[in-house]
Formats: sequence, structure tokens, C-alpha cells
Amino acid sequence: MARIFVEGWSPEYGAPLDAAELAPAEGTVDDDVEGVEWAPLDGVDDACARIAFVDGVRRIDARLTVDDPVAGPIPGLCGTIAIGAVLWDRAAVRSTVASERVQRWAVLAGGRAERFPVVELTPPYETITIATKDGDALIHALQSAMRTAEASLATALASDRCVFADGPLHELGPHEVVGVIKSHRVTYLDPSRNQVIAALGAGQRTPLFAIKDYGRYSWYVRLATVDDGHAWSGLVRCEASAHLPLSTVRTIADRAAALLPLVASQAHLDPRAPQNLVPIGALERELRHRMGDPGLVYRALRAAVTERRAS
Repeated sequence: MARIFVEGWSPEYGAPLDAAELAPAEGTVDDDVEGVEWAPLDGVDDACARIAFVDGVRRIDARLTVDDPVAGPIPGLCGTIAIGAVLWDRAAVRSTVASERVQRWAVLAGGRAERFPVVELTPPYETITIATKDGDALIHALQSAMRTAEASLATALASDRCVFADGPLHELGPHEVVGVIKSHRVTYLDPSRNQVIAALGAGQRTPLFAIKDYGRYSWYVRLATVDDGHAWSGLVRCEASAHLPLSTVRTIADRAAALLPLVASQAHLDPRAPQNLVPIGALERELRHRMGDPGLVYRALRAAVTERRAS
């Protein structure tokens, strides 16, 4: 008889495992790239002392409509993004939030070159134009701006730190940045490998596999053993750039399996436990504060647009 489980995440955040969409990923995968037996591998703490966790948040401040007398109504949106890092100095047993950056974007559809009115906010809105009128493309443009800013910060910090970035990697250079993906929408491995994933204990990883068409190595890590959890509970997928030497990626993967469980969140503190890491949760709260009060931002937007129409 099939067993039923209740997912640990609060429902408003979706689910860490979307079994309805868990289809094979596109592209060529090499699951023998590490050249080891396919079995759980213990994490190895190599005493790396300087760690950074990088993340970003976004918010849609207002929906826009450009009333063009010829083209008709054209959609747009205004949004705010904030990115930053938690710097963990293990030797000093100290962590700090740093490098916070806030950007505001007005995204206009239809390829319009029109500039958005000046709004009395710091920072002001910059304009992005996209060719399509599709509403999803507007959100994608804002998301892409956030991912680009995250990648830039992660790359800068990787010069002297081990960096864990929340989500898939956006840039694939020779930088020691690990992308940590909390939810699973596709499968990368042959079903015969699922038993290895199911056998992972907290602090263990799968062997590496190469996602060749997308230029990255990947592996699964069990953050924690979840009470009454299914085989994929408490699991994250990590990835690193294929521009790095394989030996370096193995060291990074071992380190990730050892360190990430130390900062896994708990259900009574975070609605996306254990996958939403404690430093990431703290950073998200700080970044949302830095974005400014949404009501004040909305009123400033309306005032600027009204003044523009009246002039």
C-alpha cells in the first residue's frame, strides 16, 4: 500500500518536492563523472573558516498600464529587489549581514523607450524594456535582474570565501560558488539512482553528476533527517560550475555536505525548514526591511505618475 506524507513546508510556500512535475530534465547527464561507486558519501569539513551565504528578494510594488493611443493598453510593473550576504567567520564564531544593495526597476513591455517618471525614493527606479507584452515576462525580467545582482555579489565574495548562493547558479565562471536549490521540479538521474538518494543520512551526499548541456556539476545533500519524512525530505540539490577542476568540485561537494547541515533551519523557526538555511532566513528578513515600507512606496509611485499626467 502506498504511504502518504504531509509536507513540512507551510502551504503558502508550495512544496519542496513537486511530484506532479517531477519529469526528467533536458540535457545530457553523466553520473559517472566522479568515478566512484554510487553510494552515500560522508561530508568532509576541511576547516574552511570564511563562509558567505548570498541571497536576494524581490517585490512587485505596483502594476502599470501604459495607455498608448495607437497600440492600446501596454502592461508594465514596478518592482524592488534587494540582495546581500551573511558573512560567517567560523574562527571568531561570528556572522554579520553585509553588502546589502537595493535596486528599483520599472519594467515596460512592448519595447517602449519611454522613461518612467522620477519617484521620490532612494534608490530611484531605473527602466527596463522588453519586447513582449506577456505578463509573465515582466516578472521574469525583474527576477533576472535580481539573479544577475546575486551572481555579481557571489563572484566578488568568492575571491576569498567559500560562497553558498540560494538557488541555481546564474553565472558559470571559474569561481568557487555553490548554488543550493531548495525545491525539486525535475529529476536528473536514472530511477535506479533513487535508492541512493533515499539512503542518504544527514551530512551525506550523492556522488557528483555532470549536467553537460548546462555547464555544471551537481549533487544531492541530506540536510537533516525529517520526522515522518519521505525519501526526498530534507534534501537539497547543489551545483558548481564545470569551469572548475573536478578535484576542486569534489572538495566543495564534501564541504557542502559537512557544513550545510550545521545551518539547516528547524520547523518551529522557519516555514521552509530544513531547506531554508538559517543564515538565508535571517538575510531575507533584513533585506525585506531594507526595501522600504510597501505602502509608502506605492503612494510615492502614484504621486509621481499623477504629477506626470498633469504636467
